Amino acid sequence: QLQLVEPGGGVVQPGGRLTLSCTASGFTFDDYAIAWFRQAPGKEREAVSCITNGEALPRYADSVKGRFTISRDNAKKMVYLQMNDLKPEDAAVYYCAAGLIPSLMYSDFYDYWGQGTQVTVSS
Repeated sequence: QLQLVEPGGGVVQPGGRLTLSCTASGFTFDDYAIAWFRQAPGKEREAVSCITNGEALPRYADSVKGRFTISRDNAKKMVYLQMNDLKPEDAAVYYCAAGLIPSLMYSDFYDYWGQGTQVTVSS
């Protein structure tokens, strides 16, 4: 059964840090780029970061560059998103997604999606 599961959400204070994880099963993980998207209430879904297959090259949205770090462990079929210096505007439901073409522009490139995990940034 094909699955992407993202535990690891939670509540954090502004300036705090949180690491999200995404565990994949049911497809050839090594072949796929993995991305993190987020969607806040009343806002469109936006790409946060993606990491390619092969060389595991990361890309970041300008809004998180320098604060977030994406990484992958192909042996464990996992992708991580380390989030530092969190801001209230980072609060959203975060989704991981898998696709054959890495993109921060087009969510349609991603074939498989997790169920999402809530990140709340509040004092």
